[in-house]
Amino acid sequence: MRLGLALGYWGRGPNPEHVPLAREAERLGYDSVWTAESWGSDVFTPLTWIAAHTTTIKLGTAVAQMAARSPTTTAMHALTLDHLSGGRVLLGLGLSGPQVVEGWYGRPFPKSPLTATREYVDVVRQVLRREGPVEVDGRFHSHPYTGPDATGLGKPLKPITHPLRPHLPVLLGAEGPRNIAQTTRIADGWLPLYWSPTRPEVYEASLADVPDGFLIAPMAQVRVCDDIAAGLLPVKTMLGFYIGGMGHARRNFHADLMARMGYEEEARRIQRLFLEGRREEAVLAVPDAFADEISLVGPRERIAERLESWRKGPVTDLLALSPDRESLRVLAELNA
Repeated sequence: MRLGLALGYWGRGPNPEHVPLAREAERLGYDSVWTAESWGSDVFTPLTWIAAHTTTIKLGTAVAQMAARSPTTTAMHALTLDHLSGGRVLLGLGLSGPQVVEGWYGRPFPKSPLTATREYVDVVRQVLRREGPVEVDGRFHSHPYTGPDATGLGKPLKPITHPLRPHLPVLLGAEGPRNIAQTTRIADGWLPLYWSPTRPEVYEASLADVPDGFLIAPMAQVRVCDDIAAGLLPVKTMLGFYIGGMGHARRNFHADLMARMGYEEEARRIQRLFLEGRREEAVLAVPDAFADEISLVGPRERIAERLESWRKGPVTDLLALSPDRESLRVLAELNA
């Protein structure tokens, strides 16, 4: 099982520790470093900055939001950074949810998310292969555009720049069972948001036809500490925000996933508290058991014992949301 460092997205401003952490992860033998975006910092610019300060570590987006860019624009970002970094890019894509797509990007959330995702990936692949002009007669992504307001002058094009790698890996962040199953057919890997090594049945059906070489790269908060309850609090804070606030009360993919993982009553309570403005209560309502099973928190010996269950399953890459160099070092030593 390879290790990756997940840095997430910026908060109020850039985190001065991100580049030093990425360099330390590279020194420790981590395979990859990953950035993210929500509705603040973008995913590609920080990764480009990190690329300039590292030499070998792979550079992943977890995830680049599809609504933020047309698929050709995303492919342009990926092929450009791949050239500049010497072929280190792992392109992780995600659809996001209606609240972000419509509220932030000002675009309609697709009525058929699987079709929209499939078309998006198709366009990206065509750009990167550069076998001919990009042509897709799609429901959501048509190239050339032929909608009712089109001029009719659109011309099929292929990229001027020759991509460094025509088969640059594409991964998808997917949560629903059908979306995960499609991911195994159209992508090179999957980026689970929550992964519990003790509940393989949650994803078993969706992963029934995983091809050889398929990447499964979940994120997990990793924190070496003596006080487990205190170490789990950042995990619970993240879960409270995602389950309570990253989605509408009627459509929240993160809450639905928590429910499928055996915590339906708790997920709905977290949602209700968060939406009522009782955010601290929402965080405290996150069960310690759930936060614990999707993370690696505690003393070194406890993390070593729990890491074995991650290594025995189908996970190929563990992406560590780790706040400090000591936790990164311990994880690297335990996984050696």
